[in-house]
Amino acid sequence: MLTVPYHVLALVLFVSASDDFDWTKNERTSFYYGTFPTGFSWGAGSSAYQTEGAWNIDGKGMSIWDAFAHKKGKIFSNDTGDSSCDGYYKFKDDVTLMKDMKFNHYRFSISWPRILPSGLKSEHINEKGIKYYNDLINMLLDNKITPIVTLYHWDLPQVLQEKYGGWQNVSMVNYFNDFANLCFERFGNRVKYWITFNNPWSIAVEGYETGTYKAAHHIIKAHAKVWHTYDMQWRSKQKGLIGISLTADWGEPVDITNQRDIEAAERYIQFYMGWFATPIFNGDYPQVMKDYIGRKSGQQGLGASRLPVFSPQEKSYIKGTCDFLGLGHFTTRYITLKNYPSGIGDSYFADRDLAELVDPQWPDPGSEWLYSVPWGFRRLLNFVKTQYGNPMIYVTENGVSEKVLCTDLCDDWRVKYFKDYINEMLKAIKDGANVKGYTAWSFLDNFEWDEGYSERFGLYYVDFRNKNKPRYPKASVQFYKRIISSNGFPNQREVESWKRKAVETCSSSNQLLAADPLIGHMEMVTEIVVPTVCTLCILLSAVFLMFLLRGRL
Repeated sequence: MLTVPYHVLALVLFVSASDDFDWTKNERTSFYYGTFPTGFSWGAGSSAYQTEGAWNIDGKGMSIWDAFAHKKGKIFSNDTGDSSCDGYYKFKDDVTLMKDMKFNHYRFSISWPRILPSGLKSEHINEKGIKYYNDLINMLLDNKITPIVTLYHWDLPQVLQEKYGGWQNVSMVNYFNDFANLCFERFGNRVKYWITFNNPWSIAVEGYETGTYKAAHHIIKAHAKVWHTYDMQWRSKQKGLIGISLTADWGEPVDITNQRDIEAAERYIQFYMGWFATPIFNGDYPQVMKDYIGRKSGQQGLGASRLPVFSPQEKSYIKGTCDFLGLGHFTTRYITLKNYPSGIGDSYFADRDLAELVDPQWPDPGSEWLYSVPWGFRRLLNFVKTQYGNPMIYVTENGVSEKVLCTDLCDDWRVKYFKDYINEMLKAIKDGANVKGYTAWSFLDNFEWDEGYSERFGLYYVDFRNKNKPRYPKASVQFYKRIISSNGFPNQREVESWKRKAVETCSSSNQLLAADPLIGHMEMVTEIVVPTVCTLCILLSAVFLMFLLRGRL
């Protein structure tokens, strides 16, 4: 999951869609009751570092996230993913939960350093790591759950970062291809959906401050090479598909009568999703990126653009290397023009010349960057349909967090988020978008990168303080399960009854959770100690103020 702290302004605006895009007309419509196409696939997602734990068990090598999280002060509360959800040990229990929810698919990632501890296929293959993924894949299939496998969800082998500088070095293209080829060789007879990279935008922008564009350039090349390797060596035998998962917010112009705001909103999308999607579908970077970065680079006195150039041969090689597009989406921003002086340095954000704004009335239950704006999801799906020739889409991440220190499993805000966002996806399908599946983020509460365990996206609550890491269903489990079993929203009366039943179910789960001695202690601390301390603080403040006033009289 993307956890980017956005620096945004607040703005109260109510605007309609731009007339420039006919697919955004009349889109803020009422709730649509209907069902998804037959065969639509439902599931949930996770990633290796966020859920597996067992960071140094059975021959696994260190990843860049192992190294980063072990540095004090880097992660909220100095949390680490060392044990996380203990998915390495509890995957059988988790698949049983998935079966109960009637998932059609489960999206997970393979840890590169778990199967290649040094990062290099030529040095050592960790068969214990191979066995873990074989067992997981086999159990999913035994329960009629399709595995959708991500090859890279941010956990680069630390050795490759130290020795080569990670994705800023072009040698990563071949090393990653070797890793992917090993996965095709060992798992490809059973895995038919492969995702090369999860959210490369975050890898490049957050992982490489001064080498952002170079890292992205190499990631795009690596994706294309893996696609061609599969196409030439494995496709005829394994009949699988290769895609990439791009995460993007929707950008809406602040003023639809202002051409500069309209252009800024499109620039926002092109610098976000188009940066990767346009080369993969069309063979080269968006023209607006080439123009803006080239001009700013010239103003900075550089001899060439900071945005690398694809040769004619590379353009041809990269174009069309996507059997399906994985799309992650969480929120929306209003966008307006803002000119940044070229002298502020080598900055992706300054290159865009725009400002991101939010409506303070948008619900924001958890992460500081995540506002619930369902209508933006439909807009984004229609943009992809129009911009890239209506590709086959699998929604690979969509969900909402809570950032509260409580143990209430009745997550009505998540129920509403899923209801509204999934409904906007259904509207987009009615518009003609070729969406084939939906993946809720996330299956379990897990390690949320630099936020540690302070933000919870899971359908299932995980008690991280308990060494057994028990899972408890939130209300959203029952609600999502109803959507899956009905393949959508059959009628108003039935859908409204789902929420009531989900809340009833979560109440009994709350009782189970409260029975946990540690959780019971936590609730006692919250409900008794904290108010008592607050009361004492108020009394002491009053006494201090009284003495202060006496002294002045």
